[in-house]
Amino acid sequence: MFEPVIAPSGTLLGLLQRGRGDGTLHALTAPRDEALAALNHCVLSDPRHDWQVENRSLYYARLYLDLHGELEEIERHLFDPDDLVDTDECRTGLALSVLGHLASYGRRDALELLRRYAAFGGSWAWALDELALRDDDAGLRALAEPILARFPADAEGTAELAAVVRDAFEPRPWRLWAEDPRPHVGARVRAARETGSFDRWQRQMRPSGPRPEWSVQAVFDWAQEGFDRGAVLYVPAARCLTAVAGPEDRAEIVRAAREGTDGARCTALRYLADAHDPDVLDLIEAAVEAPSRTVADAAVDCFERMRSVATVTRARRWAHRPDALGAAAGRMLACRGGAQDGELVLWALREAVRGDGPDAATLWPLVDGAGRLGIASAAPVLRHVYRETASSHLRGHAARALAATDPSFAAGFAVECLWDCEESTREIAARHAETGDARVVDQLRRLAADPAEEAEVQTAVRSRIGPDAPAL
Repeated sequence: MFEPVIAPSGTLLGLLQRGRGDGTLHALTAPRDEALAALNHCVLSDPRHDWQVENRSLYYARLYLDLHGELEEIERHLFDPDDLVDTDECRTGLALSVLGHLASYGRRDALELLRRYAAFGGSWAWALDELALRDDDAGLRALAEPILARFPADAEGTAELAAVVRDAFEPRPWRLWAEDPRPHVGARVRAARETGSFDRWQRQMRPSGPRPEWSVQAVFDWAQEGFDRGAVLYVPAARCLTAVAGPEDRAEIVRAAREGTDGARCTALRYLADAHDPDVLDLIEAAVEAPSRTVADAAVDCFERMRSVATVTRARRWAHRPDALGAAAGRMLACRGGAQDGELVLWALREAVRGDGPDAATLWPLVDGAGRLGIASAAPVLRHVYRETASSHLRGHAARALAATDPSFAAGFAVECLWDCEESTREIAARHAETGDARVVDQLRRLAADPAEEAEVQTAVRSRIGPDAPAL
């Protein structure tokens, strides 16, 4: 999948792509055709960098409802000729999820479109999962024959069907079809379910990996063999080392961490870090200077896993290093440091934004740390991250940090957060947004009555507008 192109944060398209609450608010006041064009662009060209942690479907579905949006563009996208050759679910997944939410809100046209795509579309399994949650039994039973027709009755088709049934995310349709009295439906699905269960049992019984009776050197050799063929095995190798190594093996392990092959060195560092060996911090510092990027990265990763007081003390010494270890030290202090580390965490936060921008992976713990430590002077940087990041998940972390550091949050960003695409961000807003703005009261009531809203958000809303809550 190509990296999405994100429009500037000050534009309607940029706001909608980011899933910001201001996107909905601006769309509702913009010309309807312009708002629908931007909305369709987002749904048909998924703007998320990581669909597994970022939400957009409910956010876009609600906007379709508010704008009384038609579904012709989604239909054209789903049944485009590309659907026959582009099997990447990222092309259609967001659109199908939006249709699922619209169907749950009673949009019959969305339900019918999902049914038709499940019968004839390329990413039919995703559509079937959406229908499994929203459609009635009769609608699902009608899909049995067109979906089973995708699998030929030969050995290859039978094996493929068994794999699909075994790995189905939502099993409800397959359970209904297994009860079908027709042999070419019910009997075939039951046979596929039995085959899939047997395959799963076989995989669970099939042993793999090193054995505890191996020697320390054998574990190092196994890790290096993986390194030579491009497989990073030092994490499981370190776990195996825990099973086979004794106190008498420490000298050999320390020697491997200092001068072993890349696979052995990474394994030894991981083992010593997990054991909080007294020499491991010095070994990590030396490994960061290694010519091998794999060893250097493994050393940084091992350092960040550690939890000891000595690790935090060393992080204070390393925090100003202009390398990956210095950045890791900043993250360590953000996660485990104390109030005295506020300036170092703030410095690391500013450096990360200045050097890598508002979407840098290193920002997550630093943003959380700024909130945890209550660093008031971090608020301007946190507001910049909130506005500019393309990650709705990171924006939610920034909102939580702002709630702890920025006195203006309740009357500012918290208001738009009530319309945010992330439920955790809406929950924060429900707890903090000032109710002097009439839009806040109306949105709190809408969230409380929306059956699609997450329970945590509705609990937060009830704490503001319930019978025991202060008057709004």
